[in-house]
Order: sequence, then C-alpha cells, then structure tokens
Amino acid sequence: MPTALVVDDETPMREQLKSRLAEVWPELHIVAEAANGIAALEQAQLHAPDIIFLDIRMPGKNGIEAARTLAQQAQIVFVTAYDEYAIQAFEQGAMDYLLKPVDAERLASTCRRLQQRLAAVASAEPSAHSGASPQAEQMEQLLKQLLQHSQAHKTDYLRWIQASVGASLRMISTKEVLFFRSDEKYTRVQTEAAEYLIRKSLKELEDELNPEEFWRIHRSCIVNVQAISEVTRDFRGRQLVQLKGHAEKLEVSRNHLHLFQQM
Repeated sequence: MPTALVVDDETPMREQLKSRLAEVWPELHIVAEAANGIAALEQAQLHAPDIIFLDIRMPGKNGIEAARTLAQQAQIVFVTAYDEYAIQAFEQGAMDYLLKPVDAERLASTCRRLQQRLAAVASAEPSAHSGASPQAEQMEQLLKQLLQHSQAHKTDYLRWIQASVGASLRMISTKEVLFFRSDEKYTRVQTEAAEYLIRKSLKELEDELNPEEFWRIHRSCIVNVQAISEVTRDFRGRQLVQLKGHAEKLEVSRNHLHLFQQM
C-alpha cells in the first residue's frame, strides 16, 4: 500500500486534500500530517512515506527548503496558491504541483503519474539506484533556483499596517505590533499603546510578514517574536506566551509547539 505525508500549515487545507485523495486514490494511506517544514522532516524520518504533498509557504522552514532533503526520500508534490515563479519552474516537469484549492481532476492526473513513478521505482534494478539520475539532478537544480528566488524576495516584507481610526488613517509600524489576532470579520492589531481593527486576514498577514520576526502560534494569532518575554505552562499543560508590557497571555496551539521545543 503506497503511503503519503501531507504538509500544510492550515488544517482546513490538509483536510481538503486528504478528502480529495480519498476520492481519487482510496488505496493511498496517509501515514502522517505536518504543519511546517521542520515537522515534515521529523515525520518523514519517522514514517518514510512514498509521497509527500508539500505546501510551499509555511512559517519556519518553508516547503522549498524542506524539499532539498525530502526529495531524496520520496516523491514530492508541491501545493501552492500563488507563486507564479514556482509554477513556471514546475512546468519543466521535474516534479508535480497542485494549485489551491485542489481540483479533483488535476489531483487525479497527478496521482496517476505518481502511481507510474512508484511502479517504475519498485521494478527498477538495484544498480539503477546507484548515482543520481538525470531527473534527480534536474530536481536538485530546480530546487536551488526556487530557493534562490524565494531568498531574493525576503526583503519585500510588510513594514506598515494601515488602520482606520474614525475619519483618519493611522500608519502603524510592524515593529510596534505585539500580536495580530483574528476577531470575527476583522483582525485585531495590538500595540503597547492601543489596539486597532483591520480587514486584512491572518493568512494574508502571514504571507506578507517576515517569518523570522512574526510567528503563527495559533490558528487565530500571530505574535511578534521580539515582544515575547517568556513562555510558560499552566496547570492544564498549555503553553502560554507572555508579552513585554502587556498583561494578556496568548495560547500556543498544539500544531505550533515546535516553535518552543526547548521547553
């Protein structure tokens, strides 16, 4: 039975992909899930899946960085929502990709190619595995190009937040922000001095903020790392983030505990 690992920082996206896979390839066994590149490496080492469905943009180690290691262990299928440069690169044919939201017909086509590749690997002579194949070399070169491209654009991060205050527009530096929290139709922007409401979603903010400065610690919260004073556990075993100059404590969800592994 072929096995797979599903990697995406958004639980609904993982659930959708698993549901679609169950429809088009019911024999495929999902052995594990991961919410970021670091966890993906751990789960891949633990379960040795045949296939890894890998989101590109994730906090911490992104999908392209993780694939440099994972591509040596399994068939990689990138899942992306918007990276036009990456899509153009994938069109070279070195590896498969899926666009979000995942289309059932496209997924079925991808799964048929994966089945053919797995069958070819299973029937290959042992000597065929010695040395890098032309496809493996092409894949490595593609990943290098994608990684260089992503690093070249890491300076284009969001630096100012625009918030309406009455009839005026307030410009808030991201350095002032303690955290962002989802609040029904709005997102709450919390600074030491005040709080504001904006219409930009957490997902949009996460894509635009520097992942080295802002961490997603919960599906409803992104925190400024520089604003963290300490991380503690309560009597229920939950990890709580304490911020500098702010009394409110923020809960760290189970999917994001890896950010504070030293605890």
